[in-house]
Amino acid sequence: MSKKALLAAALLALLPAAEAAELTRLVPGQSRITFTSQQMGVPVDGQFKRFAAQVAVDPARPEAGRARIEVDLASIDTGLAEADSEAQGKSWFNTAAFPKATFVSERVQRLGPGRYQAVGKLSIKGVSRDIVAPFTVRPAGNGAWFDGGFTLKRLQFRIGEGDWADTGTVADDVQVRFKLYLVP
Repeated sequence: MSKKALLAAALLALLPAAEAAELTRLVPGQSRITFTSQQMGVPVDGQFKRFAAQVAVDPARPEAGRARIEVDLASIDTGLAEADSEAQGKSWFNTAAFPKATFVSERVQRLGPGRYQAVGKLSIKGVSRDIVAPFTVRPAGNGAWFDGGFTLKRLQFRIGEGDWADTGTVADDVQVRFKLYLVP
């Protein structure tokens, strides 16, 4: 056995138990999907309160991982009822016609110890785009935390149409963060 293979085997043996088991069940009460946008240069934070995930990740074999995450766009919570109502409207998410955003991973790549990236399609308002979402895995209890994020270009998904397409008012970049707790 080569030195490289021995080193890889030794590192895999040191992985915590949670990283060695396939994790398939999302714990919604402990998981979060949040975002930060900029409106007239001021950060606006929010979250989505309802989402579901079908996930199967074995960090010892990340290339075999798969995930489908669906976000109920009407569950947006910016802390202001008026802003939430506006975001659900036709110019923004148009939740009457497009109630969910969906991410489907096509592959997971290991970047380093406990660091990965999911590559897949994000679909919002009938528009699908490739995204790469880097994340870390931190074992906890009998599961693990998956913590990561990506930058969403809102105009690519027709989020904020008409007068709202002005990036001087609302920036195009939206920082999306996820913190998901998964158990076997």
